[in-house]
Amino acid sequence: MEKKTYYITTPIYYPSDKLHIGHSYTTVAADTMARYKRLRGYDVMFLTGTDEHGQKIQRKAEETGVTPKQYVDHIVSGIKDLWKLLNISYDRFIRTTDEEHEKAIQFIFQTLYDKGDIYKSEYEGWYCTPCESFWTETQLEEGHCPDCKGPVERTREESYFFRLSKYQQALIDIFENDPEFIQPASRANEMLNNFLRPGLEDLCVSRTTFDWGVKVPFDSKHVVYVWIDALSNYITAMGYPNTDGDLARYWPADVQLVGKEIVRFHTIIWPAMLMALDLPLPKQVYGHGWLLFKDGKMSKSKGNVVDPVILCDKYGVDSIRYFLLREVPFGSDGNFSNEALISRINSDLANDLGNLGSRTVAMIEKSFPSGLPQQRQTEEIDDELITMISNLPSQVEASMEKLQFSHALAEIWRVIGRSNKYIDETQPWILARSEEDHGRLAAVLFNLAEVLRVVSILLQPFMPDTSKKLQETLGLDDGSVLTWEASHTYGLYNSHGVRKSKPLFPRIDLKKEIEALDEILSQQAAAKGAVSEQIEAAKDNKGEAEHKNDKKSEAIADQPAPEGVALIEFDDFLKLDLKVGTIRECRKVEKADKLLCSQIDMGNEVRQIVSGIAESYQPDELVGRQVIVVTNLKPRKIRGLESHGMILCATDAGRYRILTVDQPVPSGSEVG
Repeated sequence: MEKKTYYITTPIYYPSDKLHIGHSYTTVAADTMARYKRLRGYDVMFLTGTDEHGQKIQRKAEETGVTPKQYVDHIVSGIKDLWKLLNISYDRFIRTTDEEHEKAIQFIFQTLYDKGDIYKSEYEGWYCTPCESFWTETQLEEGHCPDCKGPVERTREESYFFRLSKYQQALIDIFENDPEFIQPASRANEMLNNFLRPGLEDLCVSRTTFDWGVKVPFDSKHVVYVWIDALSNYITAMGYPNTDGDLARYWPADVQLVGKEIVRFHTIIWPAMLMALDLPLPKQVYGHGWLLFKDGKMSKSKGNVVDPVILCDKYGVDSIRYFLLREVPFGSDGNFSNEALISRINSDLANDLGNLGSRTVAMIEKSFPSGLPQQRQTEEIDDELITMISNLPSQVEASMEKLQFSHALAEIWRVIGRSNKYIDETQPWILARSEEDHGRLAAVLFNLAEVLRVVSILLQPFMPDTSKKLQETLGLDDGSVLTWEASHTYGLYNSHGVRKSKPLFPRIDLKKEIEALDEILSQQAAAKGAVSEQIEAAKDNKGEAEHKNDKKSEAIADQPAPEGVALIEFDDFLKLDLKVGTIRECRKVEKADKLLCSQIDMGNEVRQIVSGIAESYQPDELVGRQVIVVTNLKPRKIRGLESHGMILCATDAGRYRILTVDQPVPSGSEVG
């Protein structure tokens, strides 16, 4: 019988510099799903790779005195080394400089042009080279890129455009009729409210101001821009334009994992391209949240990156894999901190799993060095643990199918915690003292060994090396009891003797390690100095311009206030901290007709705000909407819920109208 297929992809990463822990987050998640599906018997295709063209790469290569290809070859080699270190089991690695990919891109461009979906026109706007992004005037922040805060350039050039607007209604229909297409659901609402319903503009898909890219087949002064070049990798890696073979076998992809900052590209531009090519859409695009570090999203442009190689060398690969998937619910933003990392390693891995493994193996080795006897005396106290371990595989599967990695791990650790408590309750060290209690001791140790057998199977997708070590120390050589199917059957532990080894996860001195890691991260953060200096220079220039108007401002200040208006000083206004937030979740407050409780993404955190606007808006209307938030109000409790800020609204005949921005901007953008 032919196996079911499962195709999962990561975004292809931009090799302008070494990757950071945020990139590893996505790739470890994809690897975990790929390993899980293989264990379940699927024919898996796991794709990752690199997006290697563009102006930024060309400039970096020129700065270092090498060709763009030489530059990316060096970086890509490091990326592959990182994936090897992190135990990433990808099936295929695509580079956009691969000859077959470049040929396929030219075919795609020509096909869309012949169909009339690509046409020539002229583009004018602001361009950020580090982010490879175009911005409108209103999206800029003090004349700078809203993402990296770096300088932008005014660009005007002849370009080819893709008729993205043609597919607007078809995309809206998909979003409204297929709730599984984009997950989490809040991302779909954001795309609908911020992009699709306001109206799509056609998309610039070629550039002439640089030449490091795939040449447009019928106009060699143009190179194909990132949207068509990079996004198409998911089908070119499967052999497109050949529609047989791997493309027929694996496409459409089951899941495409992306960071939330590129959800728009993968759920609007990419599906429109596929529709234009008469190809099916991916079954699901999953836009996960960011790992945040101190004052914002991890970013090579900002310099606030965490080197996964350093972390793996210090704490072990599986510890880092575990932390990435356990600390933050997949889909939400979460904070990376040294203290959180060390605390997870000490509490979950050293204290809980490590302690359970070492105690169980040591007691079996001491009392039953040749293996546990068949004569075992069970008691009622065993039932709860047996029930928990019997139900655990199904619970893990339910979470994994929804990509809820932290939930799956939480269920596993619930059983590990209960097992450690079971040791304290049954006191096997006392049972070992008397020969007549050895039947009971054997039953207790069998239950513990069986927990570890099942846990070792369920942890394989997350922590492959740890699982293998657990199975070796338990003396499990029979592969038939280590399959995923075998995890569903209680009572298969059949070792002829354990093999004591070093502790899986030694405890770490928290204070010392945090000091050492902080020093490393401080050195990395210094790399963003150049961008910061540019921003400060821009602020200084702005300050000089304001200084020239001082006398004019003083004269205006002497004018009387309008009747009924209490004037304030400019410094008073500056006390308000106004920022743009994006509503991720919204619900009605129980027993309060006028109140809504919203979870609002502020860029580097999520705020809970309670607002009296329930008579003007339904909760679903607000998800994905951008609002202006007063962020420095003292928190207060409203109907028992903490509210951290205020959403600004206008009133119209007794109804509230939220204040927003006329173009989407990054969450956390300042208002002033």
